[in-house]
Amino acid sequence: MRTKKQSNTDLLDKNPNNWRGPFYYNPADFRIIVPKHNPKFGITLNFGNIFTYLVLAGLIAIIISLNLVL
Repeated sequence: MRTKKQSNTDLLDKNPNNWRGPFYYNPADFRIIVPKHNPKFGITLNFGNIFTYLVLAGLIAIIISLNLVL
């Protein structure tokens, strides 16, 4: 059974106004990772959430630091 919070977040990623081409952008959505329009294509990032950019910067910093060490 879906809770009210789950159904609201499902509606957010179904709204075509929250999509900029293949990118999902919705500052009101708290999720960092959201499903794509078609679930067969997997997931995408919410580029309206500031934490998405922090996660990406962290991943890039880890990759760069690993390349410097090796």
